[in-house]
Amino acid sequence: MTNLLIEEQLTLDSTVIGMSTIATGLDVPWEITWGSDNYIWMTEQGGRVSRLDPRTGKRKVVLNLAGVYRNRSMGLLGMALSRDLKKEPYIFLDYTYLNGEKVLSRLVRYTYRNDSLVEPLVLLNDIPGNNGHNGSRIIVAPDGKLMMSTGDAHNSNNAQDPTSINGKILRLNIDGTIPADNPMPGSAVWSWGHRNIQGLAYGTNSILYSSEHGDAIEDELNIIQKGKNYGWGKVEGYVDTEEEKELAKATPVTEPIKSWTPTIAPAGIQFYNSSLVPEWKNAVLLTTLKAGALYVLKLDKNGKKVVSENIYFTQAYGRIRDVCVSPTGEIYISTSNKDWNPSEGFPKLKDDRIIRITKVRTERKSKKTTPAITAGPKPVTIIAGGHSIYTNYCTACHKKSGEGVIGNFPPLKGNPGVTGNKDALISVVLNGLSGPRNVNGVEYNQAMPGFKFLNDKDVAAVVSYIRTNFGNKASAVTAADVSNVRKIKK
Repeated sequence: MTNLLIEEQLTLDSTVIGMSTIATGLDVPWEITWGSDNYIWMTEQGGRVSRLDPRTGKRKVVLNLAGVYRNRSMGLLGMALSRDLKKEPYIFLDYTYLNGEKVLSRLVRYTYRNDSLVEPLVLLNDIPGNNGHNGSRIIVAPDGKLMMSTGDAHNSNNAQDPTSINGKILRLNIDGTIPADNPMPGSAVWSWGHRNIQGLAYGTNSILYSSEHGDAIEDELNIIQKGKNYGWGKVEGYVDTEEEKELAKATPVTEPIKSWTPTIAPAGIQFYNSSLVPEWKNAVLLTTLKAGALYVLKLDKNGKKVVSENIYFTQAYGRIRDVCVSPTGEIYISTSNKDWNPSEGFPKLKDDRIIRITKVRTERKSKKTTPAITAGPKPVTIIAGGHSIYTNYCTACHKKSGEGVIGNFPPLKGNPGVTGNKDALISVVLNGLSGPRNVNGVEYNQAMPGFKFLNDKDVAAVVSYIRTNFGNKASAVTAADVSNVRKIKK
């Protein structure tokens, strides 16, 4: 490996790791994956596929895909490579496109030849899509089958409908035919009850892990098993409410091995089993968008339980979209700061980037150094006051300033819906909101989840906070106000 400039260092236990930028000026590298040719293969959301030499950072574009519809989280998304490109030179791509005004997704197999992707073969076409929740991850299984995640396309009923292709993990032969041993004859469905899977990775013993976006709560890390229902549409995260327990009696639900509330927006994952960074061996590496961090989730010896969690680089690089690992144990992460919902202060001048993480040296455990980048704090789970609630649940969309993201997330600052009728605002916070709406002359059509899981006191605190901050001067609300609105909804 060519020596790259170590820009920052971080001491773990006895291992000092260093971070080096190997590629800059990218445009939302959605997928990065290590190929059997020892290059990093990369998709960029606008439709470009490239091979990246990890030793020099030199890039070679192998496809500029026409017909990609890029908007918000739509575009050229997932990619998978055959395990041996010499024997089977196949590259699999998943992207969104438009048919009239309808958003659809397509899975296509390409052949890699003479530094180009040629001979497209459509494996799945006309997968219903939406302005989000399109899934997108693809991976080739140890048995050579193709696994692909689809989102629920903003319709939670799809996830529990066995006839719908949405909200599922699909399993196909590499020619697009359906394997005879799938759970339902003639169906590509392998598992269901998924909301929006954003990461797939195989670990030891062919265990398939997935990362999945929750709604307002319960982001998940799951172990995917044949024919299992993971609950979405009926159950969020663990089966732990009385309503969920009743539903699970009729339809058994497979629970996650880890969940997060407040949500962290999990993205790409990779199983790490190298001794290069021994502190991370036998762990799922999970990148996050909202938290802007790399989570290291250590597993038990069977790979079926998370035994510890460590969080690194919180907001040091902005949103982190994906991760891949070289055969010698170097870790590569890609940022996603030019996408539709950048963290505040991003994109930076060199964004988007791919960053290498590798061992620099080993130190005695007793010797401590001050790292240039420190491990970030774990998400706050004890909520106290409107500001804390807003930080945990609202800033990812509406931002610290309350100004939102124009065209995507409406501002709270100067918003008549915030400063007007308090009961209407309480109802929105409790029950969510969907459909087109106009705020100060700008059209918005992004769904907002409901927060009825918060108690009356916490809802009152956050509603009061947004009505009295960002220059807003409306009256505060009380827990009794929230209770009254909650009763009306019932």
